[in-house]
Amino acid sequence: DGCGHTVLGPESGTLASINYPRTSPNSTVCEWEIRVKPGQRVQLKFGDFDVDDSDSCHSSYLRVHNGIGPNRTEIGKYCGFGFQMDGLITSKSNEITVQFMSGIHTSGRGFLAAYSTTDKSDLITCLDNASHFSEPEFNKYCPAGCVIPFADISGSIPHGYRDSSSLCMASVHAGVVSNTLGGQINVVISKGIPYYEGSLANNVTSKVGPLSTSLFTFKTSGCYGTLGMESGVIPDSHITSSSILEWPNQTGQVNIWKPENARLKRIGPPWAAFISDEHQWLQIDLNKEKKITGIITTGSTLAEHYYYVSAYRILYSDDAQKWTAYREPGMGKDKIFQGNTELYQEVRNNFIPPIIARFFRINPLKWHQKIAMKVELLGCQFSIGKTTKNFQLCKTRSESIKVVCEIMKIKSYIIDVALAAVLVPVLVMVFTTLILILVCAWHWRNRKKKTEDAYDLPYWDHAGWWKGMKQFFPVKSAEREETPTRYSSSEISHLRPREVPTMLQTESAEYAQPLVGGVVGTLHQRSTFKPEEGKEASYADLDPYNSPIQEVYHAYAEPLPVTGPEYATPIIMDMSSHPSTPLGAPSISTFKAAGNPAPPLVGTCSKLLSRTDSASSAQALYDIPKGQPGPGSADQVVYQVPQSVAHPTVSKDE
Repeated sequence: DGCGHTVLGPESGTLASINYPRTSPNSTVCEWEIRVKPGQRVQLKFGDFDVDDSDSCHSSYLRVHNGIGPNRTEIGKYCGFGFQMDGLITSKSNEITVQFMSGIHTSGRGFLAAYSTTDKSDLITCLDNASHFSEPEFNKYCPAGCVIPFADISGSIPHGYRDSSSLCMASVHAGVVSNTLGGQINVVISKGIPYYEGSLANNVTSKVGPLSTSLFTFKTSGCYGTLGMESGVIPDSHITSSSILEWPNQTGQVNIWKPENARLKRIGPPWAAFISDEHQWLQIDLNKEKKITGIITTGSTLAEHYYYVSAYRILYSDDAQKWTAYREPGMGKDKIFQGNTELYQEVRNNFIPPIIARFFRINPLKWHQKIAMKVELLGCQFSIGKTTKNFQLCKTRSESIKVVCEIMKIKSYIIDVALAAVLVPVLVMVFTTLILILVCAWHWRNRKKKTEDAYDLPYWDHAGWWKGMKQFFPVKSAEREETPTRYSSSEISHLRPREVPTMLQTESAEYAQPLVGGVVGTLHQRSTFKPEEGKEASYADLDPYNSPIQEVYHAYAEPLPVTGPEYATPIIMDMSSHPSTPLGAPSISTFKAAGNPAPPLVGTCSKLLSRTDSASSAQALYDIPKGQPGPGSADQVVYQVPQSVAHPTVSKDE
């Protein structure tokens, strides 16, 4: 038997001669038959080769065959001290045979080689370390079986590993790849640190290391957070066990090592089983399905009680009724995890692939004195549909399990489609709602701004109703600044007929507006209401009406009282430039009173009265209360009537 370290995985593996790296014994023979999936081919790479060639590969050699059995064909025969193989040895089929022969010799370490399928173009061996590569970041494929006793590593996660450490062995220690499966690694090189800690993880012991110029770490998925044992997120009621150790101490007080004591780094006693056999367990309820990627354990952490568990297996369940033992893909037996070797040290084990379950159970198989331990679980939240449930079963050789796995994958796909069908419309509605909210907010803001600037209207150069409406707004034209124009009774007579503005007829105003002739767009009469008290002297609309005798008459019309007499504004018309009409021709009123139309005025005026005219002529310029006697006769005055209510027509009979 000349076979040394050997791990033959379904897609990759490692093989070495007996006693490697020391001198191989004389007269030994070993043969490895390697198979991969049909349709694939095998590639072989040597990490070290040192075989005696004193007799030209006659008695000591390594031979590679294409195929297995009597029909195999030779690919090559190799020997030599320090032989360097350039490139890879590739088979023509999915089967290959490696044969090692050691004759009589005095030196020679033998060989160490790795194999994989040909789709792994970046295959390395278990002997490669970070110092062999100059790139700051690179991807490589590690074969299965790199936990070897003759390789060393220094460091741990998350601080990093010394550059002299074996890349593949460090990846197993870090929990990136499985020793029985191998896998892809993503390596990042960075500056070294003065001291590297040692630890035990995944059955690999990392040693303490000194200062180095560089170190390396691995890029991973990041699903290595604690799940709540240490922090207390998992309540005490969710931690149960098969039995509880109880005993009275010297003072008579009863010590109870309950299952809730099994929290990592918690001061005090651990959980301990009352019975020491292989049927004991510690159970943790995670409240819902979680993705569990690892576990950390310690012993009792009490020096006077030297208890710890050295080996255990893992079971998991969805309902705490049907339990499944954890197995690695392609393995036909339950995986046994290495536990603690003393009561203080924290030992980590990773699950590759991870466990998807709610209930988690630890079943101790080996222990020192008594079953006692503290625990923390590593992992993250589980998203339905992204990871096939119980994926670790999907690569086994059992055909029935393969069928179950295919069904589970189909269910996972259906769940993904259903989620997409629900999420897409929801996302569309959410984005539509956000857009509508933004549009409404923008519209409301602009509307508010327009409301605040309601009196800053731009100039509207259109004839008609807008010119009449502009007199209700104390605005300034955007093109030029307008100032109110005052007219005395003597100046009104000089206004030309073409300057009389379009008369406003409206049904909504409570008071009719005075129609005073003027230049269109220049003379804007304001409201007949009395201005507010305390207006500033610079207000543009002060004293809009000119009063000939301000000592007797108001400069503005009073608002209509509720029960008192109503005032009307006289209609002032420019007749100076019109041809004379026959005496007795009726005058035209620009407003209609409610009811019967007003009688025509008798006579015409050739010109308006001036301020120095008699008091009787001044009656034509000012309002006279309806229904009360006044100094003038009714046929000399035309009244404007508020259009919101009906008023009787003033006639000569009054």
